[in-house]
Order: sequence, then C-alpha cells, then structure tokens
Amino acid sequence: MKVFIFPPNSLILSDLVERFGHTPLSLGRAVGERVRDPGLDNPPLNLTEEDLVRGLKYVSIEAPSGVRGRMGVMGPMVEEAEAAVVVRNADYAFGCSGCARASLQILYLLRRRGIPVLEVEYPRDREEARRMVRRIAEFLRRLKG
Repeated sequence: MKVFIFPPNSLILSDLVERFGHTPLSLGRAVGERVRDPGLDNPPLNLTEEDLVRGLKYVSIEAPSGVRGRMGVMGPMVEEAEAAVVVRNADYAFGCSGCARASLQILYLLRRRGIPVLEVEYPRDREEARRMVRRIAEFLRRLKG
C-alpha cells in the first residue's frame, strides 16, 4: 500500500513504512526522481516550472511560489496515497515540514481524501517514542495491501 508520511522528509517514518511492506510516499523519493532525471538542469531540490504550474491545482495563484512549489511536488503524492501517517508537532530534526501554509494544505487534503490516517503526537521522552512506534506499527500491520 502507498502510505504518505508527514513530515514528508522524515527518514524514520519512511523506514517504518518500508519495514512493514508498504511504499512510503515521501519528499526524498520525489526529489530523488528529479535528481536522476537527465532533463533537470538545476541542483537538487530546485523545482521546475511544471511543479509550480501543478501546484496551482492545490492552491491559488496568490499563494507564495514556495507553497505552490511544495504543493506541486507533494499534492500528487497525497492524491496517490492509500493511507497516511502524520506526526503532529514534530521537531525539526525529525523531518522539517517546510512551509507552514503548505503543511496545513497537505493535512487538509489528506483528511478530505477519506483514506485511513493515523495521527500521533511527536514524543517528548523515550517511553512516548516507544508508544508512538507501536501505534504506527499496529496501524501499518492493519493496512491491506
């Protein structure tokens, strides 16, 4: 099953999703595809004009280009997702979510999709971290795919 992870660049969430036999939809994979594309003339993480145009499907033209660019990359992943794991209030070291406005839009789109979404709070100590990982593991085991 394709599982969108949030924060979208969390290596920890990506690894957990893979360990349970699912495909993580993450920023790293999306950027990796662009880096390996021989048509990209700019350094990694730069967006193409197509990304900005694609972003208009998710936010208005008045939205800052950073929001449009992020949505141009992540919006299609949200549409492709069959489930999602969301860690709220994550520390930047866990996986920075970038622009706060893009993050709000992503969470809105996920909820609107009606797919299974597990939302957990970022842990503040070792025991909370263990509980969070157990909850994520249980959620991923229950997903069919």
